[in-house]
Amino acid sequence: MPRQKKELVINWHITEVCNYHCQYCFAKWDIHAAREEICRNQESTETLLEELSTFFSPDNPENTLLRSFKWDNLRLNIAGGEPMLHDKHLYRVIDQAAALGMKVSIITNGSYLDHTSISQIAHHLSWLGVSIDSSLATSNRIIGRSNAKGLQLNVGKLPELFALARSINPDLQIKINTVVNAANHTENFQKLLETLSPDKWKVFKVLPVINRNLEISDHDYQAFVHRHSAFTQIMYSENNDEMRESYIMVDPKGRLFQNSNTNQESNYQYSQPIHEIGAEKAFSQITFQSEKFESRYRAEQKPIYQSLGST
Repeated sequence: MPRQKKELVINWHITEVCNYHCQYCFAKWDIHAAREEICRNQESTETLLEELSTFFSPDNPENTLLRSFKWDNLRLNIAGGEPMLHDKHLYRVIDQAAALGMKVSIITNGSYLDHTSISQIAHHLSWLGVSIDSSLATSNRIIGRSNAKGLQLNVGKLPELFALARSINPDLQIKINTVVNAANHTENFQKLLETLSPDKWKVFKVLPVINRNLEISDHDYQAFVHRHSAFTQIMYSENNDEMRESYIMVDPKGRLFQNSNTNQESNYQYSQPIHEIGAEKAFSQITFQSEKFESRYRAEQKPIYQSLGST
């Protein structure tokens, strides 16, 4: 069997603005952030992406991560907030990253997906991710997954849109992200997953960064995972400890950041802006645990029941 290629994923939250108001969303920085989003500036965006693609290239011997592990591909995962609120800027960022040889993915709440947007982005994407925490209106209202008018994601439109995306780009893979929390941990996602047929289902335990309103116990989280054992071939779980300091994340201002050893938003660890000081110096200013990254990667190469053991 050929060796599966490793990807190093950089998550760029291009905006914190969102049409939803999920209680546990950590992608909230300060009230002035929207005015300082560098995705609005073509020159700053180009510099940022060039720095990232050069420093995190698998061929760059100056990258200290290579002492711990090696990767074959570099992928830019575009997130938010809701990145599709910035459709024109988003399309440009995707084109710029692809032109630099980076693979590109996006994670969206799905509310702005339609035939036009799918036709615009699908050809450049390796992954299309949609955050779905519930198919129940009551749970979504509690979580905050609705807009100012109370409108929620129409899950029924997704199969057709996913089919369109795959027809445009046969190599495109579909991912569903679910945050397990107090409002949804007793639900059964079987029908939803059978309808959407994703290639991957990432299941996160709610991380109480902003507040603890929807926090759950490890027992409740594991019960949710076990309830969906029929989907072990596509399901990958991450608890709170596994998520900390194991992602490379860039905020809307172009700064690397981590939620290091804290549950308080105000205590995020930030670098200086990458487009101003370069990726190498910025990366030296934050904490990144390569062992955790490697552990997460290994966990995603095996069925979930193997990593759960006898629990």
